[in-house]
Amino acid sequence: MERVPPLLMLLYLGLLGISILFTMLVVMYVMTRLHSGNAMAGHPFPRYFSLSTIVLLVSSYTLAQSQRLYKADDVSGLARCLGATLLLASIFCGLQVLGWRELIQQGVLFTGAPSGTYVYLITAVHVVHILAGMGYLLALLLRTLHAGRDGVRTLVFIRNPYYRRQLQAMTVYWHFVDVVWVVLFAVFLFAY
Repeated sequence: MERVPPLLMLLYLGLLGISILFTMLVVMYVMTRLHSGNAMAGHPFPRYFSLSTIVLLVSSYTLAQSQRLYKADDVSGLARCLGATLLLASIFCGLQVLGWRELIQQGVLFTGAPSGTYVYLITAVHVVHILAGMGYLLALLLRTLHAGRDGVRTLVFIRNPYYRRQLQAMTVYWHFVDVVWVVLFAVFLFAY
């Protein structure tokens, strides 16, 4: 434990809290579905949630490439990967909104059946975590673009262990949020 840097320790504690939050929300959703029966019967699962899952998985892949590019001293490639991940995250959020719109068109409202309310609540809480990651990702992207302006800045950026640790923390967080969404998506598919 003493060898874990403080930044990563705080991240791991935050991820533990997020895990507890989503576990409780999923348990409450499943219990509500079991007690309400077929409250959402006849309503197909929003296809935009399926598309957003694919987009989030691709964004996780692009961010995973950033670690390799950082180690290879490729600052411009790193900036492209971070930018692509940011773009894909924006698309994910847009697809979530379209999924909510599709739910509304099907008559599943936030104030309707409790199980429908949980679908909105769980996906909205997940989007908030994506937005938080996007803010940190944007900061990393701007720092990377700034470092790529000249050779000295690039050298300082690439050799600074603090920046490497920030990228590592961002990657861990992003993969975690990705796994959370895949689990939520599976729960929604089987319990919708």
